[in-house]
Amino acid sequence: MRWILDPLDGTTNFAHNYPFFSVSIAVEVEGRLSAGAVYDPVREELFTAAAGHGATLNDVSIRVSDIGRVEDGLLVTGFPYDVREHPDEPLALFRAFLVRAQAIRRDGSATLNLCYLACGRFDGFWEAQLSPWDMAAGTLIVREAGGLVTAFDRGEFRLDGRQILASNGKIHEEMSAILAGAGRAAGA
Repeated sequence: MRWILDPLDGTTNFAHNYPFFSVSIAVEVEGRLSAGAVYDPVREELFTAAAGHGATLNDVSIRVSDIGRVEDGLLVTGFPYDVREHPDEPLALFRAFLVRAQAIRRDGSATLNLCYLACGRFDGFWEAQLSPWDMAAGTLIVREAGGLVTAFDRGEFRLDGRQILASNGKIHEEMSAILAGAGRAAGA
């Protein structure tokens, strides 16, 4: 059994009194995510999931959205901490989605972004250079809400893989294709 904890996801937000941060905890049993919880103390929202038992927000079942095209989707992402030193790839990915999606948000908490995807507030999420504690609980919550989580290339998602593509499942292939095209253009 392994516990994966992030006591403050959205540290920069918290430090600047921007009200978008959370506490996240997940447990892995024999290498598989089995339970997760994310608490947003500002909105008093508790997202939870247990493998095979669905996902909830404040004890009410949640599901991902039904959006079927990226152009109709509200997407979300984040930038790595070293974006100033290495801006080309994250900006190329952002630019590629910016001209295709209905809108994009970047608000500084991967864990909450995944939870918002799980309850249909967002339709897709991508980010690179994340740590396991940034993704563990949110990944399980998305999957249990009916979403899909993979690597950028739609390969198997791994917590130590440092990148995540998560969606409602309906726009996943399209998002992966956009990531591939933008990555090639940026030389990644």
